[in-house]
Amino acid sequence: MKGFPASLLFLVGFATFSWVLALPHDVVREDSGNFILGQNNFGPWENQILQTAKASGSSKNDSQSPLLLAANRTKRPDIRHGFRVYEGGWDIANPNYWASVGFTGATGFILSILWFISFGIALLIHRFFGWKLNLKGEESKTSQWICLALLVVFTCVASIGSILLCIGQNNFYHESLDTLKYVVNQSDYIVDTLKNVTEYLSLAKTISVAQVFLPSDVMDDIDELNVDLNTAADTVADKMRINSHKIRKYFAAMRSALITIAVVMLLLALVGLFLSLFGYRHVVYILMISGWLLVTITFVLCGLFVILDNAVSDTCMAMEEWVDNPQAETALSNILPCVDPKTTNQTLIQSKKIVNDIVSVANQFIYNFANANPSPGSPNDHNQSGPPMPALCYPYNSQLEETRCGDNDVTIGNASTVWQKFVCQVSEPGKCTSVGRVTPDIYSQMVAAVNESYALQHYTPPLLSLQNCNFVRETFHNITTGYCPYLHQHLKIVNIGLAMTSVGTLLCLLLWILYANHPQMGDVSAKLSFSIQRRRNGTQNINNPSRNDELTTSSIRGAV
Repeated sequence: MKGFPASLLFLVGFATFSWVLALPHDVVREDSGNFILGQNNFGPWENQILQTAKASGSSKNDSQSPLLLAANRTKRPDIRHGFRVYEGGWDIANPNYWASVGFTGATGFILSILWFISFGIALLIHRFFGWKLNLKGEESKTSQWICLALLVVFTCVASIGSILLCIGQNNFYHESLDTLKYVVNQSDYIVDTLKNVTEYLSLAKTISVAQVFLPSDVMDDIDELNVDLNTAADTVADKMRINSHKIRKYFAAMRSALITIAVVMLLLALVGLFLSLFGYRHVVYILMISGWLLVTITFVLCGLFVILDNAVSDTCMAMEEWVDNPQAETALSNILPCVDPKTTNQTLIQSKKIVNDIVSVANQFIYNFANANPSPGSPNDHNQSGPPMPALCYPYNSQLEETRCGDNDVTIGNASTVWQKFVCQVSEPGKCTSVGRVTPDIYSQMVAAVNESYALQHYTPPLLSLQNCNFVRETFHNITTGYCPYLHQHLKIVNIGLAMTSVGTLLCLLLWILYANHPQMGDVSAKLSFSIQRRRNGTQNINNPSRNDELTTSSIRGAV
């Protein structure tokens, strides 16, 4: 009996040590949280418009080395290089980074191996050598009550851990999907911005006023630019769709595994407690084998979630640091790069030229046809009359800088309203029968040209937010402040739940061995079982004393 308290103290100490090591041990800032993205979530944008942004117009940045993100946090032993400290910063494309992150989960893996071997040896010793505890006298009864109380406590610990695991994984799963949805929406914004530009550029090719079209060289430039823009938009959309499906699939598999572990471990602990209390020692052996394997799996999951915790915390910290250095060349370009300034400027310049060309087409008709007074019967004669029609203002000068409109010109914003006053009524041949300068058909063509110019003016400038990284900076800032803290909180609950479940079940298994090894350990539970059974059947069998004696005898025999 003297060795029993020391042995029990050792088991509790080992379990407590395992619990502490199973928890995440890296210090994580509350505002850095957890958000993990794969290397190809957005994928490298392979065409010209979607290249990684270097410093805009600065020759100094060309000579600087890439910025190392989360450099201090990612200094960990690299198992690929003899456990030397990894100093490459956050880089999801670098295998050495993942090797260093994987090292953080080594504690869980080592504990799983030690547990699997040590408990397996204990089972073999008991099976082949008949190892038993020798507990006698009053000390034996005291130890029995202590074991019973500890078994109840450890079962509660395992049950609470399973509940926390279910709650944590559910919250983490939904928060992860919300984060993914936000990233997908940001990706869709990029795709929509690019496609809007291409659609309006393509529509500009169809603009004509009285059979006057854009110059052929302008149309060729539009075709070349649309190829780049469409390729970029399609690449982003395809990459996001594929990787979004993969991430959802991985999260669903992870959720199923955690739910299964939580439910099975909870049932195992409760069933084991029930069988131990009622003295079913032979069935306890089956539970011990199952629990032995499940605890091993749970320790492995602890290691994996420690790796996940550190990896996503690194990602959030990298995003937070990049927000302060948005133009620097970093590994985050693999997630959401800024748009190449050269191609963006080309798109903006081309759109301004097209707007001026459309204005030229409209003004050419106004000067040469609408405001002209041709002789009757000439090709330009539509029987137009009345005051001259105001010309359309050029929004940009020869250097493509914004200009102010003259007093006699109309702007793109109010041209359709002003020109409507110069529309005449027409007869069957298309001649004006009232005062006016343009027919309704020509007016509709001019309005279409104005609307196209207005669209290019308002839908092309958003590309600037992609060029100067404002869009990417805002995206990463929202992730680090609005999603990372909650992800970190939910991951912490998952890790705590895994630790409590594994350690609680581990301690229950050790106590089950004591019950299975020492027949007298069932005396306390048998008495408890008998007391419960007697209270339950007392009112039913109060008039049948022989039946009570039979139940008492059978209960005592079952305990023996």
